[in-house]
Amino acid sequence: MAKKDKYNDMVINLQEVLKNLEEKELNLEDAMKEYEVGVKLVNKIYKTLNTLEGKLTTIKENVEVEIDNGNDN
Repeated sequence: MAKKDKYNDMVINLQEVLKNLEEKELNLEDAMKEYEVGVKLVNKIYKTLNTLEGKLTTIKENVEVEIDNGNDN
């Protein structure tokens, strides 16, 4: 569950950054800081999704092998 919680936290944080950029009247420096935080979050989210996708692919391949081996009997 740690990955899921971490992922959800990152998405919530990104939503907060977007809300700040859209709704607050930030000066240029503060807006750039928020943007930088948002870009870092997007990169972390993308990396997490790629990792999870790799794990799902591995699980799927293992299940397919088990199913194929089960049919040979």
